Amino acid sequence: MKTRLISLVLALVLVIGGIAGAERAAEQVIRFNLGTEPETLDPAKSTGVPEARIELNVFEGLTRLDADDLPQPAIAEKWEISEDGLRYVFHLRKSSWSNGDPVTAHDFEYAWKRALAPETASQYAYQLFYIKNGEAYNAGEVTDPNLVGVKALDDYTLEVELEAPTGYFLSLVAFPTLMPVNRKVVEADPNGWFMKPETYVGNGPFKVTKWVHNSYMELEKNDLYWDADSVIVDKLVATLIESEDTELVMFETDQLDITHTVSRPEIPRLKKEGLLKVTPNLGTYYYIFNCEAEPLDDVRVRKALSMAIDRQAVTEYVTRAGEIPALAWVPPGIPDAEPGAEFREVGGDMLEENVEKAKALLAEAGYPDGKGFPTLTILYNTMEMHKAIAEVIQEFWKKNLNIDVRLNNQEWGVYLNSRDEGDFQVARAGWVGDYIDPMTFMDMHVKDGGNNDSNWSDPEHDRLIELAKTSNDPAVRMKAMHEAEAIILEQLPIMPIYYYVEPFLEKDYIKDVIYSSLGFIDFKNAWVAKH
Repeated sequence: MKTRLISLVLALVLVIGGIAGAERAAEQVIRFNLGTEPETLDPAKSTGVPEARIELNVFEGLTRLDADDLPQPAIAEKWEISEDGLRYVFHLRKSSWSNGDPVTAHDFEYAWKRALAPETASQYAYQLFYIKNGEAYNAGEVTDPNLVGVKALDDYTLEVELEAPTGYFLSLVAFPTLMPVNRKVVEADPNGWFMKPETYVGNGPFKVTKWVHNSYMELEKNDLYWDADSVIVDKLVATLIESEDTELVMFETDQLDITHTVSRPEIPRLKKEGLLKVTPNLGTYYYIFNCEAEPLDDVRVRKALSMAIDRQAVTEYVTRAGEIPALAWVPPGIPDAEPGAEFREVGGDMLEENVEKAKALLAEAGYPDGKGFPTLTILYNTMEMHKAIAEVIQEFWKKNLNIDVRLNNQEWGVYLNSRDEGDFQVARAGWVGDYIDPMTFMDMHVKDGGNNDSNWSDPEHDRLIELAKTSNDPAVRMKAMHEAEAIILEQLPIMPIYYYVEPFLEKDYIKDVIYSSLGFIDFKNAWVAKH
């Protein structure tokens, strides 16, 4: 009887302490590696995954994605959608900024119009082109911001008018670019508010309290968050370490609880020891060709370079985590028009690897056996894996095409600027989807697109993308995007290499962190078990 009673009491304690079978640790601190110093933490201007991982936990949009990447009510507690799919009315719950100011519909209106404003120069402004007159306002064709289809009807009601029905709009409003910002704080220091903890005011589950640049960041629970009772973790410590080897050592010596940049040579050992975890990732690793730089302005040269590499060798001997060689642009994991169909399966493989054809194309372009071909430079940002991949590509191009290649490593911010300015020949890149629809990949390459760094465009491709954006017929949309993808892979402004997976290490005592296939890490409901 006594033993039975003790067991029941213990079980009750465990349930109350956390989850049945696990008790919460007294110290609720999670230490993870962000991987690099953020270029900017302004939601309107950031473009990288490291930045988004901070912003997702400091800010909150109208919706928040759950563990299945489905949108759930967040700052908007409910909404109505018109029958034609063109008008959304969001009803906001009463919530606060981390400085105590109320979060209102006016904050959303201001943030969205700020991201669209030409002077902001947001590379992600196109994510708001779905809004009536959004693109025209960004292009300067409409100058009155009142004509843009987002309006605060009152403090807690936001009306949005779209150019065309957009089935994934509720997912899109969870994306950092569409998160609110505090107007008072932004306008007090437009160029620096997002770089200092004391002015980096958010409305999400955590707030930045310390930032030692190029070293680490500390985020603490935001007690003013509307759902603060659901937040268990007291502090997040994000280290800014670019060395994969250092990161692994810190994990194995208990200085980190989570690491997402896994040293590739160590993957076989980590698999054997049962430490490696892998999650799906809706992304493609690729190289960008500067299509205005000779000899890359010749499509035959770009095709030859693509045909001359062995993608399977890259994934098998370099990345090693189960990545899939990419013979198209859009990765697996996105539905097509027909129920149960997948966009990638319908589209199939679209690239060919063939060294002899590559040699023939290069000769046709005027470089038989690589003679007279200028030395190429591959640009990549600091990370051992990017260097290793570049070295393998360098070897393939030398061995198969007799082309000399130099490697140029730059730190994250400098590298992004070089890409944006077109100061490169070939550049490493990666793209992780912002929402689950092929459009998150397909509209990157439109003329003057904010993330189109290749200096390539094609009128027919742009027409097809516009058709896919404005049609309400799933079959028409998907057909248009398949055709647009075929144009991209025929002209090759980019060279897909592999489809991502997300290898990571996580201590057993870390619980309920959400690792999104979109590259986000959500700590809102995470907790630390006693260990």
